[in-house]
Amino acid sequence: MKEDTYILAIESSCDETAAAVVKNGRTVLSNVISSQIALHTLYGGVVPEIASRKHIEKINQVIEEALLEAGMTLEEMTAIAVTYGPGLVGALLVGVAEAKAIAYAAGKPLIGVHHIEGHVSANFIEHPDLEPPFVCLIVSGGHTHLVIVKDYGEFEILGRTRDDAAGEAFDKVARAVGLGYPGGPKIDKAAREGNPDAIDFPRGKIEGSPYDFSFSGLKSCVLNYINHAKMTGEEIRVPDLAASFQHSVVDSLVSRTIAAAREYGYRKVAIAGGVASNSALRAGMKAACRKAGLTLYYPSPIFCTDNAAMIGVAGYYEYMKGNVSGWDLNAVPNLKLGER
Repeated sequence: MKEDTYILAIESSCDETAAAVVKNGRTVLSNVISSQIALHTLYGGVVPEIASRKHIEKINQVIEEALLEAGMTLEEMTAIAVTYGPGLVGALLVGVAEAKAIAYAAGKPLIGVHHIEGHVSANFIEHPDLEPPFVCLIVSGGHTHLVIVKDYGEFEILGRTRDDAAGEAFDKVARAVGLGYPGGPKIDKAAREGNPDAIDFPRGKIEGSPYDFSFSGLKSCVLNYINHAKMTGEEIRVPDLAASFQHSVVDSLVSRTIAAAREYGYRKVAIAGGVASNSALRAGMKAACRKAGLTLYYPSPIFCTDNAAMIGVAGYYEYMKGNVSGWDLNAVPNLKLGER
């Protein structure tokens, strides 16, 4: 009988200070998140300096809570996993420094985890039947990638955004119509009261790159629509605008994902990242996968946004492959998917 593997995981790439204990890569024993959303809402977005300072204040407390909730001690952990990129450099440095100190003091292996690999790995928590290979759409405030998950921690990138990430576009449009921050959930909520066909917004396409995304042009179209309405005195019905904008984004995301699964012959599709909790994206992907005869996987909303449980899962599979980091591990704010 093999010995159980326990990963203490730390996540601090943006504005959530999080820690978790994960057993054998699939069972979450604790998942503690200290969110800074209320604080950053005052400024209309994340302020990096404030985020870093809050991480310093909260990180020890969050780790202690995670161990307490799991009913375990630091000595019982097999290894310490931490997000080291991509993200805000100051925020990342807090988590990396903490993980290195704990791992060194406790004599535990240190595992650096790619934040996006963590988001993909969130799908393994609630779906014990899901194993690579499969197609995965990764959508968040900073990233929009369409990949083949060839193995645990091994990716083939089929497409990515050429400009704005989907979540970034949500934030900018929400700000433009006065909904505020965070934009994704507020657009999603407003869109439920609107008509997705009220305004015909475009779908950005890249010639010669069928799986790449572009949302900058769509964002400009929305801003032009708002400016034109203001100049001509037309009423802007925010729910209709939100629903129409969201419909354009979701259509772009879903159509490319389904096309990729068909072309490459995969029957399993997953979505990951903060935008994966968007209700219209989930509904659109469900309908499209059902029509195409594909099986869809997605995490619960708590595992879509930044959390340490997903880092613990990814850290487990990196540990099992022998990918242990040295004490020179550093924050890499622009870390590319597939790099170590």
